[in-house]
Amino acid sequence: MKLTVSPERKSCSNCNAIFLCGATQTDKTCWCMSYPAIMPVDLQQDCLCEKCLSQVVQEKIVNFINTNSLQAIQATVDRYRGDSQLIEGIDYTVENNLYVFTRWHHLKRGSCCENKCKNCPY
Repeated sequence: MKLTVSPERKSCSNCNAIFLCGATQTDKTCWCMSYPAIMPVDLQQDCLCEKCLSQVVQEKIVNFINTNSLQAIQATVDRYRGDSQLIEGIDYTVENNLYVFTRWHHLKRGSCCENKCKNCPY
C-alpha cells in the first residue's frame, strides 16, 4: 500500500503568499519543476510562489542571454527543446490579448521562423 501525502501549504519566502508545494507528494513533482533550472541552488532560501519564482527566473534568463554568446546559450537551451508545456512569463507574455513568445522560447525552438517575431534572437 502506497502512502499518499497531500501537497504541503507553504508561504513564499519573498512575498509571504500561500501556495501548494507538490514536492511532498509520493510519485509527484512540484509545479516549479517545469521551470528552467537556470538558478543556482540556495539552500538558505525556501520556496517561492509562482509569481515570485517566475519573476526571478525571468531576470536570470535575461541576464544569461545578455551575457553569453548565442552558441553558449543554445548549448544550455538544447535540453529544454522538447518541452511542450509553456509557462507564462517564461515562454510567453500576453499583450493586447495576444500571446507574445519570449526570447527564451525562440531559443528553445532553435531557429528563426522568418515571421519577424518581436523577441527573435536570431
